[in-house]
Amino acid sequence: MRWTLKPKPNSEIVSKLASQLGIEIPIASLLVQRGIETFEEAKKFFRPSLEDLHDPFLMKDMDKAIERIEKAIEQEENIMVFGDYDVDGTTSVALVSSYLKTFYPNVVSYIPDRYAEGYGVSYMGIDFAADNDISLIIALDCGIKAIEKVAYAAEKNIDFIICDHHRPGTEIPKAVAVLDPKREDCDYPYKELCGCGVGFKLLQAWTIKKDIPLDILFPYLDLVATAIGADIVPITGENRILAYHGLHVINVAPRPGFKAIIAQIKKETLTITDVVFILAPRINAAGRMKHGLHAVNLLVEDDLEVAKQFASEIEAYNSERREADKGITVEALQQVEDLDEKERFTTVVYQENWHKGVIGIVASRLIETYYRPTLVFTKSGDKLAASARSVKGFDVYNALEACTEHIEQFGGHMYAAGLTLAESQYDAFKLKFEEVVSGSIENYMLSPEISIDAEIKLADINPKFHRILKQFEPHGPGNMSPVFLSTNLKDTGYGKCVGGDDLHLKCAVKQGKTKSQIGAIGFNLGAKKELIINSQSFDAVYSIDENEWNGNVSLQLKLKDIKA
Repeated sequence: MRWTLKPKPNSEIVSKLASQLGIEIPIASLLVQRGIETFEEAKKFFRPSLEDLHDPFLMKDMDKAIERIEKAIEQEENIMVFGDYDVDGTTSVALVSSYLKTFYPNVVSYIPDRYAEGYGVSYMGIDFAADNDISLIIALDCGIKAIEKVAYAAEKNIDFIICDHHRPGTEIPKAVAVLDPKREDCDYPYKELCGCGVGFKLLQAWTIKKDIPLDILFPYLDLVATAIGADIVPITGENRILAYHGLHVINVAPRPGFKAIIAQIKKETLTITDVVFILAPRINAAGRMKHGLHAVNLLVEDDLEVAKQFASEIEAYNSERREADKGITVEALQQVEDLDEKERFTTVVYQENWHKGVIGIVASRLIETYYRPTLVFTKSGDKLAASARSVKGFDVYNALEACTEHIEQFGGHMYAAGLTLAESQYDAFKLKFEEVVSGSIENYMLSPEISIDAEIKLADINPKFHRILKQFEPHGPGNMSPVFLSTNLKDTGYGKCVGGDDLHLKCAVKQGKTKSQIGAIGFNLGAKKELIINSQSFDAVYSIDENEWNGNVSLQLKLKDIKA
C-alpha cells in the first residue's frame, strides 16, 4: 500500500472558515480540501437542496425530447421505456415508466436479455416495438453509440429519445433527441450524472413544462440514489443533492420493493455504502442470473406482499451469483498462474463457460490480487464478450480505443467498460492490450494507494468531531469518507487477531503520555499483529466510525493500514 498525504490547504482560508462556522481546524481543513471555502458553500454542502438542481433545459435536446413525448401522448402512441440490465438501467426504467404511467397508460418497459441480446439497444427490442405498434422508444443508460440500431428503428417508423451518460463516439445517433451531458456540444453544467440521473432530468423538465411542483418526483429519488451509488459516479454537485435526498426516501418512506429487501437484511438505517453493497447487488443479480425485468417488477410493485415474494426470488439469484463469482475467481487466478502471467502489466483471462453475468465482478476481484487493468472474457453466442475494470488513475476506455483494430464494439467509462470481439482476435487483442497498457501506465498506478486527508492527533477525535464528520455523508468518489493519519501510536496491550483464520486485527490504541484510548479494528490486517506487540510504536491510517456492542455505542478507528 502507498500512503499519500494530501497537500495542506491554505491556512488563512482554513482559519477563516473555521471561525465563520464555529468548527475545529481539522474539520475546516477537510472542507477546504473539498473546494468548500465560504460559509455559503459550506451551507450548500451540509444542507443539499433540491432548489440547487440545474435547469434541465440547459441539456442539449431536452426541449426536443419533451416535445416528442407530448406529441406521443396527444396522438395516443405506444411508448417503450428501454434500459440496460444493470442497476443504473433497471432503476432508470422503473423511474421513467412508473412516472409516465401515473398519467398515461400506453407505456411498456423493456430490458434486453443479457445473453440473447447483449448490452444496450438491441435489434430484438426494436423488432418487439415494431410488432407491438410502438412508435417511440425512450432509451435509458444506453444508446449513445447505437448509430445503426437507431437508423434501423427509423426504417420501421420508430423514433428514439436517448438518455445516456456514457462517452459518445465520433458520431451521435440520429435520434429525435440525444440527452447526454458528455456530448461535446452539450453545455449542461454538471457532466457526471448517471443514466438514472439523466432520466430524472427528463422528468424534471416535464414537470417544469407542465407547471407541476417538483415535489411530485420526491418519492422517486430512492431509485436515483441507488443508481448513483451502484454506478460509482462522483458524489459531487447534483449527484450529491440527489443521493442525499434519495437516501432520506430510502430510510423514511422506501418503496415496497426496497422495504422487502431491507426487511430481509434487518438493518434500520442505510448509508450510501449499504446501498452499494446491499441493495445494488440484489437488483443487479436479477439481470446477471435471470432477467433484468425481474428487478424492474420489484422496483415498481405497489403491493408489499407481492414485493416480498419478488425480493425472496431475487435473494436466491443473489446467492447463486455469489457462488458463481467465487468459483470463477478461483479459476481465473489459476489461469494467471498456469500461463505464468503474474508479472504482466495487465490481466486478461478467458474461459468459454464462465457466467457472463458475473465477469465484471470477477474482474474487480482479480484486481484485489493483481492490481492492474483487468479484462475477463467469456463466450457469448459466436463472439467473446468481456468486462474491463481499471485501477486508480488509468483510463481503460482510452486503452481499449487504442486496440479497436481487434474489437467489434466497446463502451463504458474510464474505470469500467465492456467489449465484444471475434474469437479469432482474442490472442492478438491480448497482446495489443498488454503493449498499450505497458507503454502508457505509470509505475505508481500499479500499487494501491491510500489517500490521506490529514494527520490528526487522537485527542482531536471526540463526539462533536464525529458528529460533524457524519454530515459529510453521503460519501463516494469526489467526496470519500475522510481518511486520517496518526503517528507514534501504541497498543494498550490487549491487541489480538479475530475472525476466521485470524484474518482481522482488533486493538485499543493510545498516543503519547495520555491515558485515554480508543478502540480500533483492522479488517484483513491480522498478519500485521507483529507490528503492535511489546509496546512498539506504529503509525496508522484510518477512518472513524461507530462501534455498537451490547447496546453501547462508542467511536472506533477503522484501520486501513499500519506501519512500524
